[in-house]
Amino acid sequence: MSLADAAVGDVFVVSHVVAPSGAPQWAQQLEDIGFIAGERVAVMARGVPGGDPLVVRVGLSTFALRLAEAACVRLAPLKTETAQ
Repeated sequence: MSLADAAVGDVFVVSHVVAPSGAPQWAQQLEDIGFIAGERVAVMARGVPGGDPLVVRVGLSTFALRLAEAACVRLAPLKTETAQ
């Protein structure tokens, strides 16, 4: 699943970042602003109409990303720790 597919409010962790063949620099740019494996990420809002751009929270930072950029960020489920 990619960040572009995430529902508003759901929290995930970044699995990895992949760049489209036409813009290979996007992977490094996204990693530079905090989209690194293991970091918490959530979609806070979507633009109207069409849901583009996204307001995204990664770590303690908030960014606006185009859907094409958000599609580069692959997600994994957030693992919660249970009290024992």
